[in-house]
Amino acid sequence: MIKTKLEEIKNKALKRIEESSDLEALNEVRVALLGKKGELTAVLKGMKELSAEERPKVGAMVNELRSDLEKRLNHAKDVIDYKVMEERLKDEVIDVTLPAKRPAMGHRHPNQIALEDMQNIFIGMGYEVVEGPEIERDYYNFEALNIPADHPAKDEQDTFYINGEFLLRTQTSGVQVHEMEKGKLPIRMISPGRVFRSDEVDATHSPSFHQVEGLLIYEDVSFSDLKGTLAEFARELFGEETKVKFRPHHFPFTEPSAEMDVSCFKCHGKGCRFCKGEGWIEILGCGMVHPHVLEMSGIDPLKYKGFAFGVGLERIALLKYEIDDMRLLYENDVRFLNQF
Repeated sequence: MIKTKLEEIKNKALKRIEESSDLEALNEVRVALLGKKGELTAVLKGMKELSAEERPKVGAMVNELRSDLEKRLNHAKDVIDYKVMEERLKDEVIDVTLPAKRPAMGHRHPNQIALEDMQNIFIGMGYEVVEGPEIERDYYNFEALNIPADHPAKDEQDTFYINGEFLLRTQTSGVQVHEMEKGKLPIRMISPGRVFRSDEVDATHSPSFHQVEGLLIYEDVSFSDLKGTLAEFARELFGEETKVKFRPHHFPFTEPSAEMDVSCFKCHGKGCRFCKGEGWIEILGCGMVHPHVLEMSGIDPLKYKGFAFGVGLERIALLKYEIDDMRLLYENDVRFLNQF
């Protein structure tokens, strides 16, 4: 009686397994046969009505059938999984002969373009790029550059002080002092980096901007070397026809000092809106390193001379790309940035 029942269950189960076309239907068959309320489970529950001699035999037959059905269900699942994967692969065929999709690429910021152009020019002249800390000691930012404690440049209205000793650097010249103190002469370096000053934000000012300052220390250096270096820099940056003009100025850490103008690269010195009709555009400050600055860094001013210069990176970017508002460089407006 039990054996006949088990044969019926098996035949019915094999037919249902064969007819199952997907995993959901196959799972329904598994639950109907082997679940807590399944047909085989019901047979096992009915064994309590059997005699002690019949129970082991019936139990063995049920377990054998359960094992056989589990193998068949697992095999059927593998077949269905394979078919599903095969269909998916047909839909996901990759034609390697098709042209690839070009990924969306970013590009350099106009500040970065200007910086790399300037660095390449000075590296070509044998200069080394040296960076330093944005949080600097008062000594390196002011005193070592011949700016005493009572100098107007140390006014808290211009400088962001952290405490009496540390501040956010107002110039990258402190990096030059660190290099001079190392005593490895001669020195030929530029120091690009971000600086901070307490300025109101407008079209030409920002409390955070970037400078590129240069320094050369050698035994036999003159103002003529400075002029020749900066004239070559201007021609490389703005074009071979660019002319330069030096005007006397004052900086505490250089003597003599000057500001350098370049001929307008739009009108070539004739005068236009871009140069405000003057034909010239101011781009940087420069001068011969003050002997006292050399002394404070442990360099003999009787043996070594040097020149230094500093240019605002944003100013170069504004001039080079004819941008009339510095704020555009930092507003992250993709309509503006995509033009570069």
